[in-house]
Amino acid sequence: MRQRGQVLIFDADDTLWENNVRFERVLDDFLAWVAHPTLQAAEIRALFAEIQAGNIATHGYGVPMFVHSLGDCLERLRERPVTGRERAEIAELAAALYEERVDLIAGVAETLAELGTRHELLMLTKGAPEHQQPKVDASGLVDHFRSVHIVPEKDPGTYRNLVRELGLVPTTTWMIGNSPKSDIVPAREAGLNAVYIPNEHTWALEHTALDPEDGGVLRLGAFSELVAHF
Repeated sequence: MRQRGQVLIFDADDTLWENNVRFERVLDDFLAWVAHPTLQAAEIRALFAEIQAGNIATHGYGVPMFVHSLGDCLERLRERPVTGRERAEIAELAAALYEERVDLIAGVAETLAELGTRHELLMLTKGAPEHQQPKVDASGLVDHFRSVHIVPEKDPGTYRNLVRELGLVPTTTWMIGNSPKSDIVPAREAGLNAVYIPNEHTWALEHTALDPEDGGVLRLGAFSELVAHF
């Protein structure tokens, strides 16, 4: 794999910078605020994940969907409509999520700088442009990439379209990310290779089983390990 001139496509959230851990902190604060008398935190988290999964189709990904889902979850828990005051408190809990800042994962900037001397780098991130572009800009990483692509969903068709649009060769193209559901499985279905770099804070809805026998998936423990393979 130390062949020069390959194309490396990078996921952004929770691959280049931390993202979901910020949502987890807000959810922790929400659980403490709700203080449900009978349900355990794990039960409420499961309910919240179910609500989020249902809201993606109409609200997409990102902060607004998350905040809307918190309101829906509170309605389910209270078994009544959410009051205006409660919605204001939810908005206050989630206020930090609107800050246009990112915390790069250790070694990302240095690793991209080295990889860019040997390969072509692209960024492919999922979400609404108005939510993702500010994070891309704040990261300070844009100059490492030939192009940045913000898409509403990452499915096999997304990867095939990118291959056609940019004239990529699937056998020398790698999708690198932390999400089995969005980064690894659909990229492999589209004929690309993949690098799986787990993040302990990966969103629950991004998990799915990977084929342990799939030789087209390289599994690494840290982002900086990429330089030893590419």
